[in-house]
Order: sequence, then structure tokens, then C-alpha cells
Amino acid sequence: MRILIVEDDATLADGLSVGLRLSGFTPEPVETCADADAALAQGGFAAVVLDIMLPDGSGLDILRRMRKRDDPTPALLLTALDQVRDRIAGLDLGADDYLGKPFDLDEVAARLRSIVRRAEGRAHADLAWNGLSVDPARMSGTHKNREIAFSPREFVILRALLERPGAILSKSTLEDRLYGWQEGIESNAVEVHIHKLRAKLGADFIQTVRGAGYKLSGETA
Repeated sequence: MRILIVEDDATLADGLSVGLRLSGFTPEPVETCADADAALAQGGFAAVVLDIMLPDGSGLDILRRMRKRDDPTPALLLTALDQVRDRIAGLDLGADDYLGKPFDLDEVAARLRSIVRRAEGRAHADLAWNGLSVDPARMSGTHKNREIAFSPREFVILRALLERPGAILSKSTLEDRLYGWQEGIESNAVEVHIHKLRAKLGADFIQTVRGAGYKLSGETA
């Protein structure tokens, strides 16, 4: 799940990136309104974390432009401006949630899961398919009465497949979920993680569609 982080404090952005990656997200940090607008124009983000005070403007201006062009990407405002009037202004502009600094990384991750879940129209947090039930908060699940834990990278791949059961996802699509746009891509990373997932879930759980990509086998739980 790709998350755009718009934060000009490099230390804070790095901390957010590390924490969210450990929670199974793929963070992509930028520092300015201009870079945020360019990234959002490309699309593909599950949510955006917006600081309000930025060197070339306000995160509220980014949010205003997003909603004006009918961009529904869920937005979490993350800022030191935690006055009631600031929360009201952000929410009225179309923010989905608001969290003041300082913050807890686990809470940021939980709030992101929540706003993405609402945007997807899902009432339940767990993802299920073919006897597998996965808890995104713990990056673990149950399958055939076994408890299974997934690494953050494994979980990124698995979640991408669970979000679109029955669909064929290309290798490049899965690479986009694994890596931010500023990261180098390891040539065989997708294959390695698919192999590890099959070792945990069974060789037939994820099907290879020759020349096209990967899909889940079976039926919904």
C-alpha cells in the first residue's frame, strides 16, 4: 500500500517512513507542495499524510487542490497546529482524519488503515480468501488452523493480491507496491517474496499466469 508523506522535516519524514514500512506500507516522502502535487498527479497512492506548514505553501492548499479536481485519495493531516480551528479547517476541506504532533507511529499506521478501509467501503479490517484470514494491523493471519506471520515485504505482496482477488497483477504492479518511486528495484524481489508466501500458504495459493503475472487461486473465505 503506497502512502505519500508530505513532510519537510527530514528527521520526522525518515522516522515516519521507517515506521510505516515496518507496518507493511510503502512510504514515499516528499518535502514540498510542488513535489506533492507532481506525485499525486501520477496517482497510485492509497493515502496521503499531509503536514500543514511546508516551505512553499500549506498542506491545506494541497488538500484543497486534490478535492477540487475530485481526487478522492484519503488524507491524514499530521501537524503541530493542533488547535480546534485548524482541525475544523482541515476536515471541512476534505481531510479524512487529523493527528497532532507529537504522535505515536503505531497510531499513525492504525489511522491510515482506518481511512483506507473506509475509502474501500470495507466494514471489517481483516482480509480473507480461500481459508486465509489476515489481520493487517499484525501482518499475520490464520490458514488451515495455523497462525502465520508475514514479513513487511511479504505482506505488501499478499495485501495487493487480497485487495483484488481474481485479478491478475503484473510483476511491475507488484514492484510499484514494494518500492517507492525514489528506490532502486531488485530484479527478482517479487519472485522471492512469492516463493516465501507459497512456502507459508501452499504452492497452489498463488498462481503464476505465464506472461501476465500472479493471481490468487480458489474462492473467498
